[in-house]
Order: sequence, then C-alpha cells, then structure tokens
Amino acid sequence: APEIATSGEKGEEKKVILELKIPTDVCIVGLPNAGKSTLLCDVTQAKPKVAEYPFTTRELVLGVIQDIKRSFVVAEVPSLVNGSHDGKGLGNDFLRHLERTRLIIYLLDGLSRNVCDDWDTLREELSLYHPDLLRKSAIVAVNKVDLLQVQVRLPDIRQKLDLLEVPLLYIAAATGEGVRALLLKVREMILGADQISEEEHSSPIAVFHPRPQR
Repeated sequence: APEIATSGEKGEEKKVILELKIPTDVCIVGLPNAGKSTLLCDVTQAKPKVAEYPFTTRELVLGVIQDIKRSFVVAEVPSLVNGSHDGKGLGNDFLRHLERTRLIIYLLDGLSRNVCDDWDTLREELSLYHPDLLRKSAIVAVNKVDLLQVQVRLPDIRQKLDLLEVPLLYIAAATGEGVRALLLKVREMILGADQISEEEHSSPIAVFHPRPQR
C-alpha cells in the first residue's frame, strides 16, 4: 500500500439551481373545471382529486395508458388562467414540463361561454411562456358533450372550431363518450411520430461480403 500521501488541492464550490422537466408522451392542459382530472382518471389508473371547484389539482399528476405496442405516459398540468405565464393563478412552475412532452391535449369546457376564446387563451399562455410549445403536436377535445346545455350549442361550437388545423374531437370524460376515439388518435399520432423518428435517426448499414482467397 502507498506510504506517501499529499494534501488535496483546494476544491471548487458553486450553487446550482436544477430545474426538473419530466418527459411525457401526452400532457393535458386546460382552464379551471375543464375536466382534466376526470379525463385522466378515465384513461389511466391515476387518482387525482376531482371536485366541482377550480384548482383542485395543484401539482403535476402522472398516469399511464397501457397499449399493446407500448405504454404512454400522460400528465395532467394544473389549470392555466389568463396570465399563468407571468405567475398568476398557480403560476408557471408546471409549464416547463410541457417542453418535454410529445403531444398536447387542449381540453376545452363545452359549458364555457366562448370555447374559442378559451382555446386562444391556452395557446397564448403557452406561446408567452415558450413559443416552441405551439409547434408541438396537438389535439383539441371539447368536453362535457353529454350535457344538454352543451348539446344545444354544439352546432355553433362545431362551426367555429372546425376551422382549426388540428385534430378535433368531442368527448364526455364523465361518461366515457368519445374517449376511446381520443385514445385511438393519441396512439396514432405518437406511434406515427415514433416511426418518423426511427427513420430520421436510422443510417444505412454497410454490409461487406469478402471473397475467398484463391
């Protein structure tokens, strides 16, 4: 064993702030009482708090969708409000997780006075926080279509939202109506993105066939 030792040199010291950004396949975003927790309960085994008052979810909630080919990690982002990017409501602490997701579900409340304004608010908050979030794949889902008040307004809602250049679905998370179609669309978009990613990162393999020496 060595019998000679020297004193170590003076080390370095610094303070570092680490920011956790959880990678997910899908993130559900929406305004208060849009039904995000109910939808998460419907498609996964997660048990977020569900109540009829706003801001019941105060932290990121994760769930897993089981599929034949692979599982999908789903996150419910606490409710956004006008000014969330600037710290209003629950603030922007949770928006950073959207940077690591592959697909965003914009959940709109069918009972809202103006569903289109809600869509614009969500997009604006994400854009002001980080413009790249608007480039992510997205699905728009109008919730609570099982309610009579929403069914009466559906023709008007469809007329306004059908102009969106993203997949648009109408669901009722409380009863499960349209949820299967939403899951199939999520599966289609994520698996399609997986295939494109594999093709982009795959490189041709060189195969050598040495000839035998004579």
